[in-house]
Amino acid sequence: MQKTSTRTLYDYWNSIRGSRSAPERKDIDPTRIREALANTFILELDESEKFSFRLAGSHLCTSYCRELKGRSFSALWHERDGDAMETLIRAVTEDHAVALVTFQGTTALHTKVSFETILMPLRHNGSTHTRLLGAMTALDEPYWLGVQPIMEQRITGLRLIWPDDVALDDGARDVATKVVNDVAFGAQTAPLAMPAVVYGRTARRYAHLAVIDGGRQ
Repeated sequence: MQKTSTRTLYDYWNSIRGSRSAPERKDIDPTRIREALANTFILELDESEKFSFRLAGSHLCTSYCRELKGRSFSALWHERDGDAMETLIRAVTEDHAVALVTFQGTTALHTKVSFETILMPLRHNGSTHTRLLGAMTALDEPYWLGVQPIMEQRITGLRLIWPDDVALDDGARDVATKVVNDVAFGAQTAPLAMPAVVYGRTARRYAHLAVIDGGRQ
């Protein structure tokens, strides 16, 4: 986690969930995450079975030069990354993983900026399938950010974190594998996983991406 807002929100989420896989929506106290609030968002499942923004912080809306509340989160992603994001979201809502994603945003003038986003499960009426808590922060802030809206975004890296350090079962590993296979620019043949070491951690590399199965560290 490269940005303070990402780490702040993750640490807060981790502290309030206790022994549960995810905290309740009502447990969140915005005053406890003031440092991250402008980059924080909550997603909700809409009538089309896609996720839309229920709440979005001011810095996040500024980056897109528009109010994001009510807008589709799924529609932000390049069409080639759509299936990958849906699979990643299922890993969060169903398997209660935490997803850490980096992506490159591009404007109509073809200027680019990289972002870090985190997605965490959130309970609503006891279910983790209809709400997500997250943060999205630019890794750098070029002078034009907030003036030129982000029009397209492509995934550049991802990591699935298992907060309780539970060993992955075969089903969860299949989720992680499908994500990176889908991200590999629509490749029809699944690439073989190659062992790799990323920042000192054992990883599985697929094409230009690596999935690190990690815990809290």
